[in-house]
Amino acid sequence: MTATDRRPFVVVAYVLVFHALALWALQSGLLRQAVEMVVPVQMLSEFIEPPAPRVMPPAPPVVVKRPVTQPKTPVVPQTLAVRTDTPAPEAWTVPVVPVAPPAPIAAPVESPTPAAPAPATVVLPSSDADYLQNPKPVYPLASKRRGEQGLVIHSVLIGTDGLPVSARLVKSSGFDALDQAALTAVMRWRYIPGKRNGVPTTMSFNVPINWVLE
Repeated sequence: MTATDRRPFVVVAYVLVFHALALWALQSGLLRQAVEMVVPVQMLSEFIEPPAPRVMPPAPPVVVKRPVTQPKTPVVPQTLAVRTDTPAPEAWTVPVVPVAPPAPIAAPVESPTPAAPAPATVVLPSSDADYLQNPKPVYPLASKRRGEQGLVIHSVLIGTDGLPVSARLVKSSGFDALDQAALTAVMRWRYIPGKRNGVPTTMSFNVPINWVLE
């Protein structure tokens, strides 16, 4: 038998001897002491003790959506009223008191509408009274020679005493001499004052003077 053929047997023998020594050392505590000297106790305990089982986190709960059902409305049985002529036992009889009808509401009395005041009675001044003795207007000689003529109207303000207060030319004859002669005449005259509801009132009225050559 060659050295190559004997090599497997030698390896097996060594393995058997190693296991035997390891078993003897384990039983006698020598192996544990040797391991504790080399490996810390914590690592040895982790090495010897089996790892704790891995705890898996709980799966999230599955939410099951249920269809929402509307609550059913309870059906209330209808009670039919049955008319009977027999009065209920121990029924209270309430006398019916007739209610008087409400008094009729009187229509509101409309107050009479006040009558509109009567229009004031106005009497304009006048210069035609005979007792006034107003002189006739003087025709200007220069106007006669030139043949000037025409109608002049002055608005004269008459006081309550019948005397003229002021005058304003309303219509011109077209000639200054005739207009001025008419103004002189109306401011010299006396007048019957105007009246409002019979009371003398200061009032204006138009006084016409017509210049006409004869």
